[in-house]
Amino acid sequence: MSNKKLSKGAYGGISGKDYVPYITDKSKTGANMAVLIIGIILAIIFAASTAYSGMKAGLTVAAGIPGSIIGSAFIAAFASGKGILGKNIVQGMASGGESVASGMIFVLPAILLIGSQVTFLEGFIVGVGGVLFGIGIASLVYNYLIIEEHGKLMYPESMAISETLVASDAGGDSMKYMGIGFGISGLITILTSSFLNVANNVISFIGNKFYKCKFEVEVNPLLLGIGFIVGLEVALTMFAGSLLSHFGIMPLIGYFTDMAGEGAKVWNDPTMAINQMGVNDIAGNYVKYIGAGMMLCGGIIGAVKLIPTIIASVKETMKAKSSTSVDGEDGGALQTIMLLGGVVVAVVGAFFISNGIVMAIIGVVVSLLLAGLFVIVAGRLTGTIGTSNLPVSGMTIASLVIATLVFVIMGWTDLADNKSLLLFGTFIVISISIAGGYSQSQKVTYIIGGSKNEMQKYFAIAGIVGVIVVVGTTLLLANQLVVTGDNPPFALPQANLISTLTSGIMSGQLPWVMVIVGVVMAIVLYFLNLPIMTVAIGFYLPIATTSIILVGALIRVFVEKTSKGDKEKEVKVANGISLSSGLVAGGSIIGLVGIILQVTGVIKGAGPSGFAASNMMAIILLLVLVVLTTWPIVSSKVKNNEN
Repeated sequence: MSNKKLSKGAYGGISGKDYVPYITDKSKTGANMAVLIIGIILAIIFAASTAYSGMKAGLTVAAGIPGSIIGSAFIAAFASGKGILGKNIVQGMASGGESVASGMIFVLPAILLIGSQVTFLEGFIVGVGGVLFGIGIASLVYNYLIIEEHGKLMYPESMAISETLVASDAGGDSMKYMGIGFGISGLITILTSSFLNVANNVISFIGNKFYKCKFEVEVNPLLLGIGFIVGLEVALTMFAGSLLSHFGIMPLIGYFTDMAGEGAKVWNDPTMAINQMGVNDIAGNYVKYIGAGMMLCGGIIGAVKLIPTIIASVKETMKAKSSTSVDGEDGGALQTIMLLGGVVVAVVGAFFISNGIVMAIIGVVVSLLLAGLFVIVAGRLTGTIGTSNLPVSGMTIASLVIATLVFVIMGWTDLADNKSLLLFGTFIVISISIAGGYSQSQKVTYIIGGSKNEMQKYFAIAGIVGVIVVVGTTLLLANQLVVTGDNPPFALPQANLISTLTSGIMSGQLPWVMVIVGVVMAIVLYFLNLPIMTVAIGFYLPIATTSIILVGALIRVFVEKTSKGDKEKEVKVANGISLSSGLVAGGSIIGLVGIILQVTGVIKGAGPSGFAASNMMAIILLLVLVVLTTWPIVSSKVKNNEN
């Protein structure tokens, strides 16, 4: 029988082996035909919308929470007998489709940007290989990440999804607070850029004169909710990275660019004089590469530190094959099939996409090693910051820089070779991004008490559906994607960076000094015992994003400080997390609908003008958002009859 809310143990404080899940009846399963069909539909919707929004703006939103809400409604209507376990499978499948999209759009469109072509079959083979390999490797470290580290790795989004599922099961308070969050988020999202675009939601102060710096706050309910969920420590660490890039490095580079002579041009844009660069140009052409270097180094240090984990996990897995695992399920066989399947597809694909046998062999070995390392890093990082903030682009850049260097050493540097390299890169990025979504979904399954194997199978199906959708979408939009200029239909920030990086290394024209500076900064952080990746993400992300995440975390601190006693604090923070989950869900679902309406031309907005376009407008929106969010949490009452 289910209890009415998640136990305290769900958040830690006990060892993972002793945790009692929400549903304790092991005979129940979550899947049937109706669940499968609902899951596939959600996988298609989230894959297509994520591919679209990611290529347009470079930001993607994890589908777990919106998937769990929409999925809950569908399950209630068409498969109510499956209850919370069915809802869990559906949110996992939504996440599977979205995970593929949020990775694939970083690399696959880069093939078009370097001036090459890609076929459906090429995209499909590397995609399916990446899905199977990513899930296979992530399963190897399942026991360690999900069970042994229970409570140490918080999995903030997994907990939000679990709360959502339980709320939809039990009704009551958490659903109420989620609803409030959803409403606030929906309202503000409708007014701003991703929907009607009638109000400016970015508070912006740019110094282009003496001290070239930039401070912005994007009034985004979704990011505020994430800030509340991850808490002050993570939010401050990320913000520190942004401070360093926007107020330390940027003005420093700006100081020297002002001294540049007339003939000096920006390294990757011969039409722009160095002394004409504004803040955004400095950020895009120089500071960004320092961030890439930090991530490159952070990724490698993280991977090296994880070697004992990897070895221990492999040993555990070998043991698990001979005996049944913790929850009485024998996951060994299925894991092995997926992992071997991924390797086989990758090897076959390598011969299909390479320009020779040597390239196929070296390419596949390098890809499997890099993907394997970063899949484990991704699983671990998801436990810290959730998939929405997973630095997939950073890990992909790190992998591709290494792979490109291997190609250059081998002398493979023409256009066809660059295309092969990017196809290998697509395999790597899908492995990494699917691993984040998969770890997140398996954590939810563990908390709720679902079947690990069932989630693994259905997540893989959703991933493959996602591959078909994203490759299709990319080919469909191919003519629009290659349009460049002042205001292109698709900005493709990550794909542009990756095409620049790979072709830059192949032609020898990359700002290596910037990358190396980033590496050195990462080493300094490592010596100071600071979380490199979290700082690097902050360094790399716009300060508009990290500042609003910090606001969300500060609201949580305010709630904690104004509570009288531990009991009240606990209830209020739980309500706050439910409300924040609603903020994230509302922002992503309404944002998604807005993007679809904008693409189809139903909404044609010229953008805000006059007062609505001013900083003051955005400041008013921020105040409204903070008050609307804080007030319901602070004024929530502690019931005495709670267990």
